[in-house]
Amino acid sequence: MAMNDPIGDMLTRIRNAQERRRPKVVTPASNLRARVLDVLTEEGYIRGYTRVEPKGGHPELEIELKYYNGQPAIKDIERVSKPGRRVYAPVKELAPVANGLGVSIVSTPKGVMSDTRAREENVGGEVLCNIF
Repeated sequence: MAMNDPIGDMLTRIRNAQERRRPKVVTPASNLRARVLDVLTEEGYIRGYTRVEPKGGHPELEIELKYYNGQPAIKDIERVSKPGRRVYAPVKELAPVANGLGVSIVSTPKGVMSDTRAREENVGGEVLCNIF
């Protein structure tokens, strides 16, 4: 069965694994997912990820989740731009998430980056998700 929203699937896997207090979660590998995970690592929401290539199988990304005093580092993670309704924002309309405590992940012509970096680079793009 084909997957329509791979980023939404990855975010749901992360959300569900943190609800169950799992240390790691696995998702199918793609370059876009890896770039989103790079931003999550830079911003300190996950410990990191590794690319795993099982014999005879499809490559996967193993994500190490982060907890602080038994609570997940990610309080809320939501998909903004969906396959049925894409959400684009110019640099001047990139609103801060949770009064600046959260992060938006934006796909720009210069690559996938956080909203603060997109403001520094003076570039807008598709708002993929919000994390707090």
